[in-house]
Amino acid sequence: MNLRTPEPLKIEHQELHADLAAAIGTGGRTADAARNVGRLLHPHFVKEEEYAMPPLGLLADLARGTVEADMSAVLAMTDRLEADLPHMLEEHAAVVAALTELANAANEEGKPDAARFAEKLILHAQTEEQVLYPAAMLVGRYLKLRLGRA
Repeated sequence: MNLRTPEPLKIEHQELHADLAAAIGTGGRTADAARNVGRLLHPHFVKEEEYAMPPLGLLADLARGTVEADMSAVLAMTDRLEADLPHMLEEHAAVVAALTELANAANEEGKPDAARFAEKLILHAQTEEQVLYPAAMLVGRYLKLRLGRA
């Protein structure tokens, strides 16, 4: 088994980091607000990359019907995600509040790229909450059923 975060998700996180750095580089209130976003976002992204996104690397195999005993290694990640989900959602709420401040500052200072970044990251958080986290948790639940660990 090769447990890896799907490449598009890794690339998206890299792009979001680059966009955040660009917003910080604009100076003014926008940069201050972007720094605050970064302060909240970095530890959250570390958690996602540690245990929320790698289980998604099994989706294609599971959809093809492939289930192998060594896939059980992902269960520690999916169990951790389920246990930590309320905290992850609280972190999202704090990040979204900071992003709203960033968007407001960027709009007031005439920095449309930074405002678009804030909107894009808010959408990213919604995608995680509504699609990625539930999918990762379902990977674990499905494997438990298929491997007889329910």
